[in-house]
Amino acid sequence: MDAFKNIMVAVDFNDSIGELMVYADSLAQKFQSKVWVLHVAEPEPDFVGYEPGPQYIRDVKAEEYREEHRNLQEICKNFLSEDIKAEALLIQGSTVETVMNEAKKLHIELLIVGTHKHSFLHNLLQESVSMELIKKAEIPMLTIPIDE
Repeated sequence: MDAFKNIMVAVDFNDSIGELMVYADSLAQKFQSKVWVLHVAEPEPDFVGYEPGPQYIRDVKAEEYREEHRNLQEICKNFLSEDIKAEALLIQGSTVETVMNEAKKLHIELLIVGTHKHSFLHNLLQESVSMELIKKAEIPMLTIPIDE
């Protein structure tokens, strides 16, 4: 395997994204990789079989997504060196499945995620995503412990 051509950083806006991006940046420099920064957004309520909401609610949602996508693009700009090819992806869906599907589709060779060292309760709720990913991943994963 010749290095990591495609690296994906799965981010949650509550993470200290900077820490994850530092790793992504140095690995991408070393291997001339492309970096994909992925955030999985909550699916729209009507996407999950509820009644579609009134139009203005959907417009608010759409604006939120645009805002999140802009944030992701900013993250790429601010944390990655200029010579690194990067792409920001905002996708709706269930987190673990979406990350796995995208990783397959984009031929990702390394997945970078943050793990929190929060309270016990928070870990029970939040860690499930990282743990699920670890169990299901078919590619190498780098988990970065994040101090809140």
